[in-house]
This record gives sequence, structure tokens and C-alpha cells, in this order.
Amino acid sequence: MKLRVGIVGLGSHWDTRYLPALRSLADRFEVRGVCEQVGHLASRAAGELGTVAVDGYRALTAREDIDGILYLADQWYGTAPILAACDFGKAVYSAISFPLEPAAAELLRRRVDESGIAFMAELPRRHASATVRLKELIATRLGRPKMLFCHRRVPLSGGHPTAPARDPSSEARDLMELVDWCRYVAGVEPTSVVAVRHAETPAADIDDYQMMSLDFSTTGRSGDGPLAQISCGYYMPRQWEEAVGFRPPPGLQVVCDNGIAFIDLPSSLVWFDSMGRHQESLESERPVGECMLVQFHRKVTSLVRAVSGLDDTLRAMEVVQAAAESQREGRRVRV
Repeated sequence: MKLRVGIVGLGSHWDTRYLPALRSLADRFEVRGVCEQVGHLASRAAGELGTVAVDGYRALTAREDIDGILYLADQWYGTAPILAACDFGKAVYSAISFPLEPAAAELLRRRVDESGIAFMAELPRRHASATVRLKELIATRLGRPKMLFCHRRVPLSGGHPTAPARDPSSEARDLMELVDWCRYVAGVEPTSVVAVRHAETPAADIDDYQMMSLDFSTTGRSGDGPLAQISCGYYMPRQWEEAVGFRPPPGLQVVCDNGIAFIDLPSSLVWFDSMGRHQESLESERPVGECMLVQFHRKVTSLVRAVSGLDDTLRAMEVVQAAAESQREGRRVRV
């Protein structure tokens, strides 16, 4: 069954992730319209897919020849297209940053629940082939995760660390995805967080480094469950090309009962156990963009209503909020 969809927002991953995936999955998706806040980008994308550009997300969502929307990038209208999809009973695939404010997050959750629509929030680190394989190894060879180290070093687009061109909402989404990645691999929920930040001046709104430590203790006593350290650094000017690529830390390092694994997304996995080193080639796996759209297609066309990723995303955003509180108050915060 072909799913008729409208696209809202294109973003930086359009050419590398979504357009190739939609072309590869032409037997499952038919794009009926494209809405983008930059008009010429909408026209170009519509031409690439043989469809039309539409002015306004609500006009696109209201069309009878559309079964769902693919909301692929943050736009000025925030969560309004999702609420419009709830009004018209259309399925939603969402790749946007969700609201940090508790009231707005609860409104979104309630509207999706009340509408009965199929909903999928994009969590690419979960669906990457290296993560899927790591979860298999945890279940069969490596055993229970004990410590997780998740690092992200982001080159600045500006020429000086004190004047970077950065998007706070994108950085919040980065942190949310890293938190969710650790939650997913650990297989349990964090119970507390302690976080620190570094900025050029204490009052600066933009950090050049953030670190949080998540305690996954199951009894409330620190140390009797997995521990995750998540860090994001924004201190490396992009023009320092040699420094940017020098000894980059692995995206995720997981210490388990019976071994240790190192992941670099999307498909690099090296792990060690008592038998020595194992390096797996996952390049032949389906790209993550295709994997996520295939899952969305299954959820919409199945007879069972599915809401995937919404609670996980909102939960991860709550942890990011708790980390910000920990930074402000200099204490461990329960989550």
C-alpha cells in the first residue's frame, strides 16, 4: 500500500537523508505536496519529486488526498503542523525539536493521544545499524551495560569561539538525542542527573562545553545501576581542519559485564570480549533514513494504532531540562 504524504520543512538533511530515502521507497510513499518556509526550496524539492509546492502547512494537511505528513525540519511555526494533523486526523512523522516548556509538551502529548493518529518521532541514533547490532550483542554476548560515555564535538561555523553562528534549538535537540541514545542502550530510565557547563563568561547564553552525568540507579542509591556521561563541545573553529579531525572520541563507548563496545554512527562498531577484538562491517545495511520511514509506513498501515517515540522524546527533553536546573543550582537533580 502506498502512503500519500505531504512534506513540511526540508532542513539540512533533505539532500543526504530524506530525498534518497523517498526515492528508494517510491513503492511505499507518494509525495503529494511540499510546504517549506523558503519558497524557492519548496519549488525545487517539489520538482525533484514530481509534485507541487503548497503555501501553508494547514492547507497541505487538510487535503483529502494526503494520509499523513512528514515534518522534517524545525520551522517558525513550531508544533502547529502537528496540531493541525491532529485536527484533520492525519498521521505524523516528526523530526522537529519538541517544546521544553512542560505545559506545551503536555498539550502536544494530549492532542496526539486524543486525536488517535499514528505518530512517530524521529530518533536516528536508535535506528542506526550500529546501535541495532549493539543491542543484539548486549542481549547475547556483552551483557548488561555498566557505564556509557557519549561524546559529541561540534566544529564551530564562526571564526572565533566567542562569536559562533549557532542554533540553540538544534543544540537542545542534539542533547535530547544523546540522552535518548543512552536511555535506549542502557535499557532503564535515569533517576538523577548532575550537569556542568562552561562559557566564555558566567552570564553568557551560549556554552562552549556541556557535560551531564546520568545515574540509572534502580534503588535510588548511586552506583548500583548504569552510569552515563554525556558531553557536547563547541570549542573547535571549523577552519582548524587538522585539529577538528585529530583523535575524535567515539560517538558512544559502552562498558558491559562481559566486554566493551565502541560506536561511530552510522555503521562503525568495534567490540572486545575475552576472545579479543571484533570489528563488524555494517555498510551494507539499509540507511537510517530508509529504516525510519519504513517503520513509519508500517505503523500507519497496520491495524493497530501506534505512537512511537513521543514519550521517549519528551522524557529525554525532561532530562535535558533537569540538567539545565542542575547547572544553575550546582546540585544533583532527580528526574
